[in-house]
Amino acid sequence: MKSMVIGGIILIIALMAGTYFVAGDAFISDDYINALTFLGATAIITITTFVALKYVNQMKNDTASGELVSEKWDGIGEYKNPVPTGWAFAFIGVIVWMFWYFTVGYPINGFSQIGQWNEETNEYNSKFEQKWVNPSEDTLKAMGQSVFLVQCAPCHGVDAEGINGKAQNLTKRISKEQVEFTIRNGSNHLVNSFPGGMPPMMLTEDADIDAVSTYVAGGFKGEQPAMYATCAACHGDNGEGMPFVGPNINSYDDALVMAVLKDGKKGFIGHMPSFNERLNETQEKALASYIRSLGGK
Repeated sequence: MKSMVIGGIILIIALMAGTYFVAGDAFISDDYINALTFLGATAIITITTFVALKYVNQMKNDTASGELVSEKWDGIGEYKNPVPTGWAFAFIGVIVWMFWYFTVGYPINGFSQIGQWNEETNEYNSKFEQKWVNPSEDTLKAMGQSVFLVQCAPCHGVDAEGINGKAQNLTKRISKEQVEFTIRNGSNHLVNSFPGGMPPMMLTEDADIDAVSTYVAGGFKGEQPAMYATCAACHGDNGEGMPFVGPNINSYDDALVMAVLKDGKKGFIGHMPSFNERLNETQEKALASYIRSLGGK
């Protein structure tokens, strides 16, 4: 037992030292909540370790005794022994500490920076919606440019031409290679706006894939390939798309831009993360308006 106690003490010291090494800077401050948290962690680790050692020792050395309950299963029954004192005190202590923490230590109805931030954000969003309830197209473009420079330019560049080819060039149409990649690999990432998705290889012949890719990337000009009918079933004859079925593949309409913002994008160039809830609906429409003004499709 002596060696187990020594091992337990070493374990406690090691765990607390590791905690302090990882988050020590947080405890060297005037915020008593961090110190309180560290103290609580110390208590929990210490109690847990020694309670575990106590019962490990009992399992190794004690023998069962006491009065058995009347119910038995295959000759196996339970004793009417009282709850272990240490466990009972620890259980009640945790409950008392919980009530103290929520009422005195860190009251749930007290000041909260997160709560203040949420209130100010909701107030700002409410004022924003009232101010821009019916913005003009010029207003949307100007607002969209501001949003683009902050949210999109780090990858697409301030000129929207993509940085070193690692993001979509929004001033030009999608390339033939991008269309072909989507046909061969499918497109199932816009699940919230277009839940049906697009399975890979709906066209199986290389000649058909080449013809359709050239036609779509070329702006739906010239003679329409016969196998484009497979695409038209979801995207429409002119690529304008269908709500909840297939996105617009001819221009950056509101639905397509908002879908990509919500779900992100996986494609020929790379992976664009989701921007869900980072912009409100007016800002998303403004961004779509600005992207359309760049001339790309």
